[in-house]
Amino acid sequence: MTRTTDPTALAPAPAPARVRAPAPAPGLDRRLLRALRATGARGAVAAGARGLSLAGEHGAVWLAAGLLAAAADPPRRTGWLRGTALVGGAHLASMAVKRAVRRARPPAAEYAPLVRTAGRHSFPSSHASSAAAAAVAFAALHPPVRHLVRPAAAAMCVARLVVGVHYPSDVAAGALLGAATAAAGRRWLTGGPRA
Repeated sequence: MTRTTDPTALAPAPAPARVRAPAPAPGLDRRLLRALRATGARGAVAAGARGLSLAGEHGAVWLAAGLLAAAADPPRRTGWLRGTALVGGAHLASMAVKRAVRRARPPAAEYAPLVRTAGRHSFPSSHASSAAAAAVAFAALHPPVRHLVRPAAAAMCVARLVVGVHYPSDVAAGALLGAATAAAGRRWLTGGPRA
């Protein structure tokens, strides 16, 4: 008995399709980054931006804030825990997009970053994703916190530009992804109808 082998059965599986990385806007993206990065030349601005970047690594400050709020606010504990889960979900979603898109960070030789990064890909900003998700989710749970969390989230987003590790379009995309993630989970978060 002759055995025939299908040659396609031995061929390796094709590589998954790679998403084409959006190139940073040649003018506006780079000009905005250059201007904001220049503000980091001032010591206090650089220190603040470094501190925010460190606090926002892997969404840490937002996850901690959500867990602290859950412990301090028993009537809304479930909501705070769900909001914290949405922040984590936004962060994970941004990491998945980063792996698919693979846009390189701004060149270190040109922008002299003030912090080290956990990875080499920049689109979208995971700091911005988790910050925006926290701003949307936490404000939906307890509206008075919006006066604190929204400016803090905005500062986190700007800090990533001041430290020179993201293009403005990375931050904008990350913020949109994070806000959309939290908005999509709003009904689950609050137990009520979507706004």
